[in-house]
Amino acid sequence: MANIPLGKSTVYPTAYDPKLLFPVARKEKRDEIGIADPATFYGADYWTAYEMSWLNSKGKPEVAIAEFEFDRNTPCIIESKSFKLYLNSFNQEIVSSWTEFEGILLQDLRKACGSEKVKVNLLTLEEYSSNGIVLPDGILLDSLDIECDVYDYSPELLAISRENKANSENVVSESVYTHLLKSNCLITSQPDWATLLIDYTGIAINHEALLKYVVSFRGHDEFHEQCVERIFQDIMRFCRPEKLSVYARYTRRGGLDINPWRSTEVSGSRSFSRLARQ
Repeated sequence: MANIPLGKSTVYPTAYDPKLLFPVARKEKRDEIGIADPATFYGADYWTAYEMSWLNSKGKPEVAIAEFEFDRNTPCIIESKSFKLYLNSFNQEIVSSWTEFEGILLQDLRKACGSEKVKVNLLTLEEYSSNGIVLPDGILLDSLDIECDVYDYSPELLAISRENKANSENVVSESVYTHLLKSNCLITSQPDWATLLIDYTGIAINHEALLKYVVSFRGHDEFHEQCVERIFQDIMRFCRPEKLSVYARYTRRGGLDINPWRSTEVSGSRSFSRLARQ
């Protein structure tokens, strides 16, 4: 981590350079969180790059929006500033076709994260605009009139609702979401903002306790992917649902948004769509 480019002055590249990509191993943080075997859950990290440009064979600029998918079992994540620098290294690079460009991106990203489980999709602005902006499905927790005074990560705030705790047969299936997730960059402590979506089947979770728990991340320093895995692990440990999906849509920084999704189900129930702050 000593060589990580995040938080340091940077000279922006003027030529394509795949060595700019900086991988960060997932294992160390997973060990800290208590994830002994990532094969016990499903998921992926979905990135959107809004500032993609290169030159075609005639030297004319092309622009696109790119969607990237990294399987949760890739050995490494890509540090976000290095990803931004890498993408900007294409600005003056001549690439003959969109297909060739997708191939270059796939090759470099698979090498950097140590896995073939990476997908790339380049979209025209018209194509991406047709997807529109959506609202999450489910119950918005933000309307709860609660008092909050804990702003440091506090997993003990999670609780099963008292009225259902004694009756293990009282199982519900519900979707809840909140716009109040804020964490901070592990290196720079810059704020990261997200909408958090939770689907579960199990004994009903106390909504007030859940929202207070989410608010407790307000002073927590961790990468996006690590925060979502921590939330997923905490809910599984404290609330023991039969099924669980946790999905965070983070706002963009440097033209990139990162949207980690973790689930006990291989397909999950979320549509991966852009939200208002993205």
